[in-house]
Amino acid sequence: MVFLMLSKMTEKQCAAAMASGEFESALRGAAPKVAIVLTQSWCPQWTMMRSWLGAVAETPGVAVYFVEYDNEPFFEPFMQFKEDSFGNREIPYVRYYRDGEFVRSSNYLDKSSFLRALGL
Repeated sequence: MVFLMLSKMTEKQCAAAMASGEFESALRGAAPKVAIVLTQSWCPQWTMMRSWLGAVAETPGVAVYFVEYDNEPFFEPFMQFKEDSFGNREIPYVRYYRDGEFVRSSNYLDKSSFLRALGL
């Protein structure tokens, strides 16, 4: 099975996470290895990550989702959710899942460190 995915999360997916405190199983289990990036569009570290994330997302068995929540109508409540529920006030904030289960989180990582965190 091949997964090719760098996808922007929808408002509905973000609202579901805010309601339940975690991302839906459809996102977490979209591939054997999933990264979900929560960030703001102006962040220079996000710009660096985004430059190579598309190639990572083309790796078989990997899915990468992101939301630039400062560009969304739910900016304030989502930022509060991210900071309070996940206890992280820095961006980009990345959550890593394997087979649908949360395994770790990080903030900005260079590409090789990101690949290790993802389990590649």
